Amino acid sequence: MMNTAIIVVDELYDFIDGSMACGHAAEAVEETVNLIRKNHSLPVLFVCDHHPANHSSFVEQGGPWPPHCVAGTHGGDIHEALHPFVQEELTFFKGCDPAVEQYSGFDGHNAAGQSLAEVLGLLEVELVYVVGIATEYCVRNTAEDLLRAGFKVSVIKDCLGYVTLDGHEAVLPELEAEGIRLI
Repeated sequence: MMNTAIIVVDELYDFIDGSMACGHAAEAVEETVNLIRKNHSLPVLFVCDHHPANHSSFVEQGGPWPPHCVAGTHGGDIHEALHPFVQEELTFFKGCDPAVEQYSGFDGHNAAGQSLAEVLGLLEVELVYVVGIATEYCVRNTAEDLLRAGFKVSVIKDCLGYVTLDGHEAVLPELEAEGIRLI
């Protein structure tokens, strides 16, 4: 069997029940916990929005989004149901530079300064299961970058939250057409 990992994108409180609460987000967390438990031997990597309070994507700075996932706030925390699976070296923070919007987990780094791609390489991962919030933005960009980097990518539909249901339903066939498997 191929070396496999689970990548959990932005299952953070602001996207679940906070300033940018998304559709199906609470269910996505529940399904993600079930997926991890069923595949308990697989490494689980977490990608987290981790913004400074003055991030350029925030409305106050002329961006499109309300303030969200500000470093050090409850809204930026990984959902507590996922805490048993979080490891510091497998947690990647993106959006830390106030001037740069980063939707993809490929832009994130762990506390040691390693990128998601570096750590997946060290783990000799070939296949990734991508889950998280939101389908239209960070999940899509992360899955596409993984595919471009040569990984086999599967997106688990039950484990996704979304900004709008229409947007979610429009993105899924586009991902599939690019070569990303939907499960």
